[in-house]
Parts: sequence; C-alpha cells; structure tokens
Amino acid sequence: MANKITDMSKIRKAIKFYCNGKSKLFISKYLSLSRNTVKKYISLFEVLGLSFEVINEKTDAELELLFSHTTVESISPKLLILYDFFPKMERELKKVGVTIQHMWEQYIALNPNGYRSSQFGHHYKTWSKRVNPVMHINHKSGDKMYVDYAGKTLSIIDKDTGEIKEVQFFVAILGASQYTYAEASMSQQKEDFVTSVENAMRFFEGTPAAIVPDNLKSAVIKSSRFEPTINETLADLAEHYQTTILPARAYKPRDKSLVEGAVKILYRRIYVNLKETKSFSLEELNQQIWDLLDAHNSRKLTGRPYSRIELFLEDEQQKLSPLPQERFEIKYQSFATVMQNGHVQLSQDKNYYSVPYQYVKKKAKLLYTKSTVEIYHKYNRIAIHPRNYKPYIYTTIPEHMASTHQFVAQWSAARFIDWASNIDESVAEYIMQIIESRNHPEQAYKSCLGILNFEKKVGKERLINACKRALDFKIYNFKTIQNILENNLDHIGFEQEPEQELPIHGNIRGKHYYN
Repeated sequence: MANKITDMSKIRKAIKFYCNGKSKLFISKYLSLSRNTVKKYISLFEVLGLSFEVINEKTDAELELLFSHTTVESISPKLLILYDFFPKMERELKKVGVTIQHMWEQYIALNPNGYRSSQFGHHYKTWSKRVNPVMHINHKSGDKMYVDYAGKTLSIIDKDTGEIKEVQFFVAILGASQYTYAEASMSQQKEDFVTSVENAMRFFEGTPAAIVPDNLKSAVIKSSRFEPTINETLADLAEHYQTTILPARAYKPRDKSLVEGAVKILYRRIYVNLKETKSFSLEELNQQIWDLLDAHNSRKLTGRPYSRIELFLEDEQQKLSPLPQERFEIKYQSFATVMQNGHVQLSQDKNYYSVPYQYVKKKAKLLYTKSTVEIYHKYNRIAIHPRNYKPYIYTTIPEHMASTHQFVAQWSAARFIDWASNIDESVAEYIMQIIESRNHPEQAYKSCLGILNFEKKVGKERLINACKRALDFKIYNFKTIQNILENNLDHIGFEQEPEQELPIHGNIRGKHYYN
C-alpha cells in the first residue's frame, strides 16, 4: 500500500546497521525491506543530523512523527541548503519582531533560485516538527522560565542513622535557549519550591518576564481556567523579582511540554547516573547534579550546530531583567489582637512588638521574615520592627506608647500600684519594681495584671509570700512569680525581716510619681 508507514522497530534496526557500516543491500535483504525504503529512511536520518544514540532513545511514536512527514523526492541539494538555513532562522525567530517573512527575505537574498515564501514556510514547519516532535512553540528570548518537579525522586543517606531519605528533583528551563537548571530539595512544600525557583533565576543570572509553574499546591492554591489563585508566597517572590506567575492550564499538558521534555532528557542524562551513586547530604547530591548538568547544557541540541549554553549566552542572557541585589525572604503570617499595653504578640517567638496606641483591642495581621516583623490593620501597615528571637522581650517604639501622647487608658501604673497596695506592701513594691524595670510603663501592664490575678487563683497569703521571695531574688517579671507558685517555693519558711522603705535614688521615681 502506497505511503504506508514502515514498522519503526525495523527503521531503528536499519539505522543501527547503517551506522555499523552495513550496506543498503544487506539491510534491505536482512530486514525484508525494499531498497528504496531503506534509502529513504537513511537519507532522512542523514538530513536530520541525528546520532543513532538519539534515535534509539526515542519511542516508536516519536520516530514515526519524525520520519513520516517527508518523502523521498523531497531530499535534494536545494532542500539541504534550506535545512542548513533553518537552525539560524530558528534562533532569529526568538528575537522580538522577527518573523518568518523577514527570514525568507534574508534566505532569498542569499539564494535567488531558492524556494518561494509559501514553500519556505511549509518546509520550515516540516523541519520544526522533526526536530521538535512534541510541539514547537516559538519562544521569545527572556520571556518565560518553565518549572516543574520530576515524577521520580532521588535519595540521600543519613550518615548517623543510615536512613534513606527521599528528595525531590526540581527542573527549570528557559523557553528560548532551553538552558536548564536542576537541583534536589527536601520537599515540594512552598518554602523549598520558592527557594528552588529563586536558585534557578540566580543560576540564569537574570529574571524572565514570566514564570510558568505546573498547578502544584506550592504554586497555585486554586486552579481555574480563567484566573487561578496564586500561592501568596510565590506571588511575593514574583513581586520581589518584578516578574509574573503564569500557571500552566490544568489538563493542558502542551502548556508545559518544554519542561516535561527537559525532565525526560534529564532522566536519561542525570537521574540514571545518580541512581548508581550514594550521597550523604543534599549539598553532595546537588554538586553531582550540577556537574552532570554542565555536560547536558554543553551538548549540541538535536539537529542544530549549537548547544544550550551557547544559545543562552549569545541570544537570551541579555534579554533577562537584572536580578535584585537582595535575595527574597519568605514571609510568614500570624494574627493577634493588640493588647491593652499597645503591643501584639508574635506567638512564633513568644515576644511582643508595639503598635500605635490607637489600635488597642483591634485585630492585627503580622507578616514576618527572618529579619523583620510587619504589622497590618485592614491592609494598612501600622508598624515595622527588626525581629527579636529572644522570648518574652518587648520591642517598643516610644512614639507608639499612650503615655507619649498624654493618653489616659483604662490601665495605668497608678491603678496597678494602688491595687497591689490593697493586698500588701511587698506586693506593691514588687509591682513597682516591674514598672521601673521597663523602658515604658505600658510594657509592664500585662505582667502586672497577671501577677495580681494570682490573688484569685492561689489566695492572698500565697501571693504575698511569692512576692517577698521574688524580691529576695531581685528578678522582676511575671514568670518568676508563676514559677515560685507552681513549685510551692512560697511555702518554704524564711526569716521575717523588718520592712524597709525603698532607698532614695534618682533612678527610682516612687509610687507617688504615678498618681
């Protein structure tokens, strides 16, 4: 039957025999193929410029697509000249504003007897389908970076326990040059994913106009055909690098065919080699990946006389936007109510940060990184502080405090001192020492309230004894009283000493100061 596609397994064998030096006559007889069929596929093989290793790696379906678009009569010197022009043309088309018509004009100027524009376009499409068997998209330089995880995981061995830990295999590829980055990470969680995406841009030494991730949860919270919801952390990364997130459409595999093709190639060139070695840390594994990656990027592209790194350096690198000087810091969020003392608690570190007194009792959102804490009320930032990791510490801006604005709140130092005096002078002295030890009285209010509330929980006598013992320790905070009561240290007898008035000192204001 005319134009019937030959069994691809026979074509694979025919090319193998030809590469091993067998004659076309021998191949024809051995495989029961006509001599013209053998000549046809060997001619196509030579025109494509592929090695047998590349042919052998392709599936039968890919080979069929590769060889089924050309007939014997199309192989001619005139066409060979045209095919030699196409790799250069493919590179030029990645530049903004360059069209197939522009490239035909260049071609016909060099080859006046060459193909007309319609045949020129037809042959370019045929050539593109051969060298890009999945789907050819004309990617513009610096336009998109595609990112994805490989389906198969790698592993590292814990030196101490011998435990084998699975790690993820992340891949990023630039659309125009196909320049590729890969690394291993501990998980696909948003922290690891965002770090890998940033590492890829740092590797490329520039920012693409858009990042195209798959619809994994680390990138897209909710898939949508028209407006997917981007993970907030990934959106922050895009804002920091002044780029855009364009998620691949759900159930549209061709949207991310480039990166999936890269993953398949890296399986053969990196993954297989790594499965035969042992790595005892993520750093060690990544170094092996990057060594193999250099060889991959330096290898000539299929049917082209140039490699990925050559294409990147010559055409795409200068089209990427400059990187920001500072690396991105992941923001975490927490919610809290502004306390009566004008502070909010960052529960992660168990410490406190001031906000303007007008926001007392209001709900606040805390966005914090490794170095800063930002506090928001209804989308407006009302305070920013350097992050303090030491627990139970108050970080206060003086202008935030109510006393600075002559603002009389429901809580006041005089109120807590009077309350404590009604219990016992030792309790009043301890409360005053707490207030005196703070830079701003408001910082002490919550501690004072907690201590005085112990009267209801444990009784007046135990609170008095706890304050007396804490005064001996000369440590003034809520935790001290709490520990004394929890460990029953207030029951341990100690000699009663005559009450002493506070010494006269310029740094001690005395209780009458707060009236």
